[in-house]
This record gives sequence, C-alpha cells and structure tokens, in this order.
Amino acid sequence: MDANMEAMMTISDYAMILAVILGPILAVQTQKWIESWRADNERKKWIFKTLMATRGTPVSPTHVQALNMIELEFSIKDPQEKAVLEAWRVYLDHLSSGPTNLQDQDYHILLDTWSSKSRDFLVDLLHTMGKVLKYDFDKVQLKKGAYTPQGHAEIEFEQAILRKGTIDILAGRRALPVEIKQPKQQS
Repeated sequence: MDANMEAMMTISDYAMILAVILGPILAVQTQKWIESWRADNERKKWIFKTLMATRGTPVSPTHVQALNMIELEFSIKDPQEKAVLEAWRVYLDHLSSGPTNLQDQDYHILLDTWSSKSRDFLVDLLHTMGKVLKYDFDKVQLKKGAYTPQGHAEIEFEQAILRKGTIDILAGRRALPVEIKQPKQQS
C-alpha cells in the first residue's frame, strides 16, 4: 500500500509542478488572446462608427478609408462577418457604376436614381454591420438619422461639376465659351 501511495503522490506532485509551470503561461496566452480580440473588435467598431458619422457625406476621405478597411477587418470565415463582406461588395460594385456623362440630358435623373440606390446599399451595409457588432439600428433610422445640410450637398455637386468641366476644358474635350460684347456707349 505504501508503494501505491508513493506512486499517487508522485503523480500528484507532477501534476502540481505542471500546473505551476503551465498556469502562468496559459494565463498570459489567454490575456493576449483577449487583447487581440478586443483590438480586432475595436477596429471593426471604428469602421462602423466612422461610416455612421459620415453616412451623409459618402465622398469624404474618412468615409472612403473606412469602406476600404472593411475587407481587411471582417472575415469571410465568420458567417455573420461574411454577410458584411457581401453587403460591402454589392455597395462597392454599385459605387463604381454611377453616371459619368454630364452631357446626357437625363444626367440629373440618372444621378438622383444612382444616389438613392447608393444610400440604400449603404444602409444595408450599416444594418448588417450593426447586427454583427451588437448595435440595434433599424434601416429607417440608419437612412434618415444622419444630418447633412442641403448646402453641403449643393457644394459637393457644384464642385463635381466644376472639376469635371475644368478637366474637360484642360484636356481639350470641351471649348471654353467666350462671348464678346460691345461696351455700352456713355451718354
């Protein structure tokens, strides 16, 4: 019986030594895993918050930067995150299909339709992303909840027209209209 007791004590001694050695290692590894998960989650939340804050100004550099980070931070391996990537791809595909011919008589109608669909695709992306990140926003709130002054939209639109027109003139695709007027005769 003493031999069995010695063997049992030896096994328990080994188990204790193993626990003393592995305990801190496992604790550190667990802490590193938790920190990594938190950092990943914070980057995803930054993307979501940035897109939410800039959803009224989709051409802003921070909005574009956040959109471009989606593919880096969300994983196709996670089914919920895969849905985010799918919504992002649909939105991205749509963004590259906007009307470009300013001379088209229906340009403004096409642009309005395209812009409306853009907002819808962005709302779908934000809604899907919000679910993954445990934010509770409905689609109406996402679409109507942003404040963007009409003046900002007009400035963006006018700047786009000015840039396009200037580029067309400088590239020789369009002439600069010049009108010569006779000076008024003074009486």
